[in-house]
Amino acid sequence: MARQDAIKPISLALQGGGAHGAFTWGVVDRLLEEESLSISGISGTSAGAMNAVVMASGLAKGGPTQARAALTEFWRDVSRDGRLSPLQRTAFDRVLGNWSLAKSPAYIAFEVASRFLSPYDFNPLNLNPLRDILHAHVDFEAIRASNVKVFISATNVHTGRARVFGHTEMTAEAVMASACLPLLFQAVEIDGVPYWDGGYMGNPPLFPLYEHVEADDILLVQINPILREETPRTSAEIQNRINEITFNASLLAQLRAIDQVTQLIEQGLLTRWTLGSSGFRRVRLHRIGGADQLVGFDLSSKMNAEWAFLQHLRDLGRQAAEDFIAEHGDDVGRRSTLDLRLELAD
Repeated sequence: MARQDAIKPISLALQGGGAHGAFTWGVVDRLLEEESLSISGISGTSAGAMNAVVMASGLAKGGPTQARAALTEFWRDVSRDGRLSPLQRTAFDRVLGNWSLAKSPAYIAFEVASRFLSPYDFNPLNLNPLRDILHAHVDFEAIRASNVKVFISATNVHTGRARVFGHTEMTAEAVMASACLPLLFQAVEIDGVPYWDGGYMGNPPLFPLYEHVEADDILLVQINPILREETPRTSAEIQNRINEITFNASLLAQLRAIDQVTQLIEQGLLTRWTLGSSGFRRVRLHRIGGADQLVGFDLSSKMNAEWAFLQHLRDLGRQAAEDFIAEHGDDVGRRSTLDLRLELAD
C-alpha cells in the first residue's frame, strides 16, 4: 500500500483515434494498478473522450478496480457491436494476421460512397450504437459529482473552433459530439449548435488541465504518430498520413504554447505580462506514445473492432505504460520527461 505522502497526483490527456483507442485502454489499465498515482483530471477527444468518461465513472463509483472493470466491459461491448458491422477483414488478411480493413469490399464501397453520399443520405435516422453503449457503461451524474475533473473537446461546425465541455457539462451527447466523424455521422447538436469530432481542433485538450487541475504533472497518451521516416506514395498511405498530421496539429500548437510560457517563466518575464488574476505556472509533461507500436497500422484499422485486435492493442498499451513506469515512474512529481524543445524542433 502506498503511503499517503508518497501518492503523486497526475492528470491524463488522452488522444482519439478510433479503435486505436484500445491502446489507451491498455495504458490506463496499467496506470490504475499503480498505487503511487492518483488521477486528478482527465481530458480526452473522440475515443480518448470515451476512455475518459468510462474511467471517470468507474473511479467515482468504486475506485481504480471499478474503473478497470468498466473499461474492459465498455471495449467488450464495442467489439460485440462491431461484429454486426459489414466492415470486416478479408479471409486472406485473417490468414496473414493483417489487421487492416483496406481490402474489405465493404470498406472500399464506403470509401467510394462517402465521396458522393453524406451521413444524412445513408443514415437518415442518425443511428449510432455507441450512444447506447455509453449510456449502459457511464454514470454521468456520478462524474459530475466526483472530484476527478473531466474535459472533452468537440469542433464547432459553424465557427471551426474547439469547444471544451467541462466537468459539470459532461453528458452522453457531449461525448458523442467529441467522437462525431463527419463522413460517418450527422453532426451532434447541443443547444442548437452542431459539433464534429474534437480531433480537428483539440486532440486532446491540454489547457483545461493546465488551468483548472491542481496536479502539476500531465501525462499525454498519444496514439497518432508525429514522425514517419518514409514518404507516403500510395493513396492509402497518403490518406493515412493526412489523418495523422491533421489530428496532431492542435496538439503540437498547444505544446508550442506551453513551451513558450515555460520559457517566459524561466526568463522571469511572464509576471510583467500577467494581468488581473490570470496566472501561469510551470507543469511537468510526460508522454506514453504509441508511435512505435501503432505506426504499422493503417487508417482503416481504426475502424476494426474485432475483440482480438482490441485485446492486442490493449496489451501493447499496457506494455508501453509498464515501460514508462519502469523508466520514468520516479520522475513523476519531480521533473518533465517530455522534452518540448526536442519535440518541436524542425
